[in-house]
Amino acid sequence: MFWLDAFAVTRGRTMTEVVQVKLPVDVQQIAKMLPHRYPFLLVDRVIEFEPGKRVRAIKNVTFNEPFFTGHFPDHPVMPGVLVIEAMAQASGSLTQLSQGAETKKNQIYYLVRVDKARFVRTVVPGDQLVMDVTQKRTIRNMGLYECRASVDGHEVASAEILCAAPEVKP
Repeated sequence: MFWLDAFAVTRGRTMTEVVQVKLPVDVQQIAKMLPHRYPFLLVDRVIEFEPGKRVRAIKNVTFNEPFFTGHFPDHPVMPGVLVIEAMAQASGSLTQLSQGAETKKNQIYYLVRVDKARFVRTVVPGDQLVMDVTQKRTIRNMGLYECRASVDGHEVASAEILCAAPEVKP
């Protein structure tokens, strides 16, 4: 474990304070940043982080996941849409960690677009899904992310994801 000190760039401006993140970020800390809860919180840990640039997060896939009872019971496979959702949540953790003390307590970002989605391999119980997310661009209240998910160093899925916070009306 170590401390990462860096200046974060969010929403086109440089923060005046230093973002301090103790790695790894555990599931309790992630639950404070993301609005998702069991059974829909799909990020267990953040293990690497560069403010405003990239994050590496993991999801430990267990046989006890509720979706396995109905998604091919004799051959359990994690649904591709949940792999995309896990990458979107990892993107959300990048945004929230990068904002540091600026994080708004109940700020919600919605998944608004998925492009270039590609599924290469299946994800099954016992796999550790590693999600590498790079922030490509931030425009107003939206963030564009390039996401890759892998298991044991082999890519299982990739996509470009656009997330946005709703406009706040005065």
